[in-house]
Amino acid sequence: MEFDIWYLGLAAAFGLFMAWGIGANDVANAMATSVGSRALTIKQAILVAAVFEFAGAFMAGGQVTSTIRKGIIDASQVEDNPELLIFGMLAALLAAAVWLLIASRKGWPVSTTHSIVGAIVGFAAVGIGVESVHWSKVAEIAASWVVSPMLSGVLAFFIFMSVQKLILSTEDPLGNARKYVPFYIFAVGFILALVTLLKGLKHIGLDITPAQSVMIALASGVVTMLIGIFLIKRLKIDPDEDAEFRFTNVEKIFGVLMIFTACGMAFAHGSNDVANAVGPVAAIVSIVKTGAVAQQSALSTWILLLGGIGIVLGLATYGWRVIKTVGRSITELTPSRGFAAELAAASTVVIASGTGIPISTTHTLVGAVLGVGIARGIGALNLRVVRNIMLSWVVTLPAGGILAILFFFLFKGIFYNGPVG
Repeated sequence: MEFDIWYLGLAAAFGLFMAWGIGANDVANAMATSVGSRALTIKQAILVAAVFEFAGAFMAGGQVTSTIRKGIIDASQVEDNPELLIFGMLAALLAAAVWLLIASRKGWPVSTTHSIVGAIVGFAAVGIGVESVHWSKVAEIAASWVVSPMLSGVLAFFIFMSVQKLILSTEDPLGNARKYVPFYIFAVGFILALVTLLKGLKHIGLDITPAQSVMIALASGVVTMLIGIFLIKRLKIDPDEDAEFRFTNVEKIFGVLMIFTACGMAFAHGSNDVANAVGPVAAIVSIVKTGAVAQQSALSTWILLLGGIGIVLGLATYGWRVIKTVGRSITELTPSRGFAAELAAASTVVIASGTGIPISTTHTLVGAVLGVGIARGIGALNLRVVRNIMLSWVVTLPAGGILAILFFFLFKGIFYNGPVG
């Protein structure tokens, strides 16, 4: 093809921009509960995310990715005209990245998956043909707007109610925290290992049965619990600190928990959501190399590296805006509340992976934070912030689609000189 070097250069640039958007928006809200509850400082969260998101993206981000994310368009429609798919994928990357930049500037936690899906649907419907879009897949993804936050919100509500019943509402909250928190740590280790095995490491092609996954997760839970018990014993407990706030020392113990949830969620998220940035890049590279459209595209190491670096840069430069919204603006979080939200979000991801329900990490976590807030009464929620977040979710698919259509025709006008597609 005439403009191969241009296609590759733009794919790398837009892929990096999209990965930056994932870091600025998606990763930020995965870290938000840890920062909002003050279990981690913003600098510590960036460090944890830099290590674990990058490790997840690079080590478990996949050797093979579907050319068309989520199977939402029929690639056979452009077999005779593969350049159209290049323009479409470039347009989708740039459109989703621009929308994530706008949302991150506003502090809106939007779904990176929905951003890229909206963009791909937009260019495909207008640039290839309405019949090329698998609308049933799009409907499934749209349904996840409701399923994700509701499921995680209900789980977070009950997890936090159990914390209140077993620890916070008892006569000896500190003693009960020492007694019961190790079991919560076990649950965190177990659930996050399952998230990684079912959702994260599926890309590598490890042949692990569901039963083996559960056994490995159980072992991980036990190891995590033992590490947690060791760290809790090393905490400096000062009874005088409870004078102003009765649960100061109890929250220190939950702070230990939050470190585990932050690391695990970052790894699982990096391994899964990096595909939103690297999938279209891999598709473009594959078409440039072979001149043909393939449903699967091999992932070069440099593409995963690009995704990992972009994610870390996005969180470090712009992530604080979304962290502030999710971690501090929806409801006041403490380590115990933040833990309930993150465990609920992780559990929802596991349930979705096992049942095939399409979900959004963003919607899941925001729903969990809402569930924790509702457990304390509707007055604990900032309803204006909640309304703005919901509106940003609704706007994401059409915003990605409209921008992608504009960029698609821009690239087609600049580069295309073949038959009308």
